[in-house]
Formats: sequence, C-alpha cells, structure tokens
Amino acid sequence: MNGKRVLVTGGAGFIGSNLANHLAEENDVIALDDCYLGTPDNLDESVEFVEGSVLDDDLPTDVDVVFHIAALSSYAMHEDDPTRGARVNVEGFVNTVDQARQDGCDTVVYASTSSIYGDRTEPSPEDMPVTVNTGYEASKLAREKYAEYFANHYDMSMAGMRFFSVYQGMEDGAEQHKGEYANLIAQFADDIANGRNPEIWGDGSQTRDFTHVDDIVRGLELAADHELSGVYNLGTGEQYSFDTLVDRINAELGTDVEPVYEDNPIPEDVYVHDTMADATKMREATGWEPEISFEEGVRRVCSQYR
Repeated sequence: MNGKRVLVTGGAGFIGSNLANHLAEENDVIALDDCYLGTPDNLDESVEFVEGSVLDDDLPTDVDVVFHIAALSSYAMHEDDPTRGARVNVEGFVNTVDQARQDGCDTVVYASTSSIYGDRTEPSPEDMPVTVNTGYEASKLAREKYAEYFANHYDMSMAGMRFFSVYQGMEDGAEQHKGEYANLIAQFADDIANGRNPEIWGDGSQTRDFTHVDDIVRGLELAADHELSGVYNLGTGEQYSFDTLVDRINAELGTDVEPVYEDNPIPEDVYVHDTMADATKMREATGWEPEISFEEGVRRVCSQYR
C-alpha cells in the first residue's frame, strides 16, 4: 500500500477513519461516509472526504483498492429496521463492489463480523460451521457470499475480515461519535474516569476478544497487500470478562467504581456470551500478529484521561 488510490467506505467512522488516516501517509485516500456513525472531524487533512451513501449510483470507485468498512453495525439497528439493515449492509456492499469492478478495481477488503461464531470459549477458526441468529449476522454472512461470487465470477480479490471487539477509546480516540455503540472498553473507561458506574448487561461473566484498532488497521492493509480472498479472523486469541475489564480499568485509573448489573435487553438465545479468535489463517497468509495486549490496550485507553 504505497502510492495507491484508495477508497474507504465508512471512512469517517471509528475503524474507517483510523484506516484512512494511516493509509493517507503513503497513498491518495478518499473517505466516503453518510455521517450516521462517523464525522469528518475524525479525519486528517490529507484525506479527501466525500459525504455520501454506499447506496449511491455515482461512488468514487475509480481506485486501486476499496476498503468497504461501511455498515449498520449493531443488533439493535437491524432489529429496529431489518429492511434498512439489509439495504445498507448487503445492497450497499454489492453496489460498491460492482461499481468498483466496472471502474477496473479488482481488490476489495471488507468488514465482516465474529458474531456469526456464536458463543465460543475456544478459539474460532474460519472453517467452523456457523449459524445466523440476528439480522446483523445475516447481513454480514450475505456479504461474504456475495464476495465469493465476485471472486469466483469476476476473479476479484475479495478479503472478508471478521473483526473481534475492536476498540480505541473516546477521549482521544475515534469512538466518541459512536456513543452507546462504542466498544465496552471505551464506554467503561469513560464512565469510570468520570465517576459513573458502568452498566453491565447480565452478570459480568461474559467475555470478549478485545482487539485494538491499530492491530485491525495493520491486518486490513496486509490483506490488500497480499490480495487475499476468502474470510480471515482479526483477533488476539485471548478473552477477558466484563468484570475483569472493570477491575483493570479501575486499577489503571486508581479508582474504585463499581459496575451496576442490569437485565440484558438482548434475548438470551441470540446473545453472544463469549468470543475468541483463531487467527492462524491470517498469520500464515500474511505474517500478521496482534501487537497490543489487553493490558497495554486498556492502559492506552485510560491514559487519555490523565
């Protein structure tokens, strides 16, 4: 990724802006965003910002590489309006990729999700059987199948990256604009630093494979560099409970703020209680390894409040 012309959809959002800003150091980068979950304030001046939707007919896809990060990215967004969720996540994906194809771009890296693995206290490999329990998961799995179509029918490089619980922080990170949709590390650190009790849905025993956005950005860039096709996990291979997260944040901030436990509004039969990545496939394909540990990541988020 040097001297390329690049489009990042969802480019003013959390992950997209981090990717766009990083790539703009060596490339000509366009960030497309409808500003629903993003803001151009997240972008460096070197990034060209275009306000628009992935459903538009005239996307700036005359590029060398497309990073398709744009999505409605929560359970609630899709259950509130399943049709809109499918339009943005599936139709928007097909629309973007097909316009890129027609403009001569044959390399696409796109965001999928680890949620389709369901509850896992063991590492989840990409080839394990998956089921769909929510509209969000259905939209991302449909994305992967359409990517397979573009790869097989048009010989495009289509790399789907299954993200595991990506975070950076609110105060100096790019998650502030996401609010209630920000990662729990960002939300809990902001609450505790400001004397608010973090709210945990359930008993706090649920776990996540928390992955720092810097590691995600490196993985996305490597996927483009290697012109990968198929699906790949981006996660650390470790999992930590919500209770452990609260304890760690308190230790870093020198505080003693207790969480409050609330009933989980997400039905138990669709709620993902535990996640953990098996990133072997990505490591073998590109040499990618997560570089930021859970402890270091929490330290970075908490340092924003000192």
